[in-house]
Amino acid sequence: MRTAFDFSPFRRSTVGFDRLFDMLENSAAGNGENYPPFDLIKVDDNKYRIEIAVAGFKSGEIDITSHQNVLIIRGQKSEENGNDYVHRGIATRSFERRFALADHIQVTGADLKDGMLAIDLVREIPEAMKPRKIEIGGAVTPQPEPEQRTLEAKAEERQSENA
Repeated sequence: MRTAFDFSPFRRSTVGFDRLFDMLENSAAGNGENYPPFDLIKVDDNKYRIEIAVAGFKSGEIDITSHQNVLIIRGQKSEENGNDYVHRGIATRSFERRFALADHIQVTGADLKDGMLAIDLVREIPEAMKPRKIEIGGAVTPQPEPEQRTLEAKAEERQSENA
């Protein structure tokens, strides 16, 4: 699939960024879907919040799934309550919103209040991947190699034992 952006020069000169380029190409193509509207908020350096306007939906009608760096929010309205509407202006159609999550982003909670669904996210970088300070010290002494004896050394040792 070709888009307005050509990432092939980057694909040729990088290793391991395939998922990033796929995501960029898919977002450039756009799906045209803008329901329900949402806000993406950066709370601090490692915390984010997604707020989605889901007026008319109850918590039991919304499903939130996080699977392999994708956050999926689905809304399915339950059956009608038997009201005879003259005009229906509040959107209650089913929806599905997908968000691509970076590595190490975890969903920590969700809350539905006043028609707004708030989903909290946090970046949890593993300890091994965090930057660490390397102290500069004196000369590093190499660890002694384990004793390796050659066949000649073993033969000389046996001769000295026999003498």
